[in-house]
Amino acid sequence: MMPSTTGRPALEVADVIREYGDAFLAKHGGWVTNAQRQALRDLARCRTAALGGHLGKCLDCGHERIAYNSCRNRHCPKCQGLARARWLDRETEYLLPVAYYHLVFTLPAEVAELALANPAALYDLLLQAAAATLREVAADPKWLGAAIGMVLVLHTWGQNVHHHPHVHGVVTGGGLSCNRQGLVHTSPRWVSCRPGFFLPVRVLSRVFRGKFLNLLQAAFDRGKLTFPGRLAPLAQASALLGGWRRCTPRTGSSMPSRLSADPDRSSNTWPVTRIGSPSAISGSSPSTTAR
Repeated sequence: MMPSTTGRPALEVADVIREYGDAFLAKHGGWVTNAQRQALRDLARCRTAALGGHLGKCLDCGHERIAYNSCRNRHCPKCQGLARARWLDRETEYLLPVAYYHLVFTLPAEVAELALANPAALYDLLLQAAAATLREVAADPKWLGAAIGMVLVLHTWGQNVHHHPHVHGVVTGGGLSCNRQGLVHTSPRWVSCRPGFFLPVRVLSRVFRGKFLNLLQAAFDRGKLTFPGRLAPLAQASALLGGWRRCTPRTGSSMPSRLSADPDRSSNTWPVTRIGSPSAISGSSPSTTAR
């Protein structure tokens, strides 16, 4: 958006919602959840008279200005600046004086579509699979042999605001010596990864794919998934998992680079993209985090 002469954008998300929100709900309201409807209402009313406000007055010149209240919805881009800063301050307290690496775990488009119908279940599986993959591969003495520290943040859309569930991971460039099961030794030592290299992304991709599909199978067996509309053909286990198990893992570079855009969104891929070694860690207000 082009900035106005005051430094603020000429249009904001709330302006778009107020202008087109009713038409959007009329067309797509059938799949919009109550929580999403509430978010749309909150963002449309944020910092308007609908939420009330308070009157500020300059003690010197007497000038008065009305400041309307914010919606404080966690999805509101205007309300999350302070929350993001507080989150970063809190997470910074956990940082160790070591190198940190940034990885991204994402899903094929076909699996992402299933997540639209089962968001809570699929996003939880995505976080579980990413965390278990990092722990298992890092604990393998062939690669590191250490129990690492990590913060995982779930993002459910990409830079183009299309649905694109993926997990950002910020991980320590080393950890405490452990056995293959990830149990820290009685007298542990610090094990550092090689300079400029964390873990092989191709190995991470294969392990991640296997773990996610195993978790997906377990969720299916427990009847935790629904298959509305065009997803109905996937209601059979063979149809649900058969093609996805044959997907070829595809990764980004295994060497650090400057932070790049969202990971590959091509279908039939299970990418784990290594996109940098952060010397300064920048964050965002997470929708879901796991440590």
